[in-house]
Amino acid sequence: MITAIVLIHTDVHQIPETAQAVADLPGVDEVYSCAGDVDLIAKIRVREHAQIAEVITESINRLPGVRQTTTHIAFKTYNSGAVEAGFSIGE
Repeated sequence: MITAIVLIHTDVHQIPETAQAVADLPGVDEVYSCAGDVDLIAKIRVREHAQIAEVITESINRLPGVRQTTTHIAFKTYNSGAVEAGFSIGE
């Protein structure tokens, strides 16, 4: 599975509607509204790299309220359970 993190700048008056529209798209796993220099962060999970382009350029970027996106592709996933398990080996 391929994971991409998409930072989304939106029209400030359409953040909730845009967030829900992004969340409803196939391939979108989660959407967060947040404080800071971006309005929304979406986690995309797809099987093939070509699908990332489909989700972002053909879907997210065409939604009303979306002004700009920046995409980051994840190489490896870390979570607290995996890190903890790594430190507890041999105990």
